[in-house]
Parts: sequence; C-alpha cells; structure tokens
Amino acid sequence: MIPVVAAIIFNTEKQVLIARRKSTLSNGGKWEFPGGKLHPGEEPEKCIQREIQEELGIRIVAENIFYAVNKIYPTFNLLLLAYHCRYVSGQVQLKDHDEICWVPVSRLLEYDLSEADIEVAKKLMKTN
Repeated sequence: MIPVVAAIIFNTEKQVLIARRKSTLSNGGKWEFPGGKLHPGEEPEKCIQREIQEELGIRIVAENIFYAVNKIYPTFNLLLLAYHCRYVSGQVQLKDHDEICWVPVSRLLEYDLSEADIEVAKKLMKTN
C-alpha cells in the first residue's frame, strides 16, 4: 500500500485549489488535490506541509483530516489521506504541475480528476 496525502485548500471565495499534473509525470494531465507520498516514519500533517512547499512553493498548515480513500489499482493499492489545510504564505510556483485552478466545489467533477481524487471531490460535494 502506498500512503499519500492531499491538501484541500479553500480561498476566501469558497473555491478549492486543484492542480493539473505535468504530462511527463505518472497520471499526467489529470487534475488533483496537490500532495504526495509519505516518507517512512513521517507524520501525515508534516508530509502535506512539506509536499505543498516542494510542489507549489507555498506554506500551509494541515488543520484536520477530512477523508481517507483506499483505492485499489491493478498494480498497487493507494491510501489517500485528504486534509483540510490553511494557506499561510507564499506565491504559487508550478513544479510538478502545469496549471492550477480555484474551483467551486459544485464544479469539481467537471475536471478530469485522478480516480482517488474523484472520491474526495464527491465527499466534499456532499459536505459543502
């Protein structure tokens, strides 16, 4: 099982941040809640802060876990831990992504999200 974390970051207009993976990466061209893989022994809250700093160049604080998704793919299992996060500082700099978008929760499924992120989007739509 591969443990990963994802950040759910809202702006002041109640839109959520999603990012499109570069076409050269796995799942290239898919939209996702940004995040990444946990290192062995790493706390998920610290991981999400590190990953967002590395991938987007911004500082966030993980506030609470929102949802956990266990997604079974043909060659691996993925455990996605989605956290509500609060923006702290910095300007977005794209590294693993080629575009970001602030989206109303009601429109998330209009984007070509990765499979695990679809589950998070559906849960967000039910709770917002």
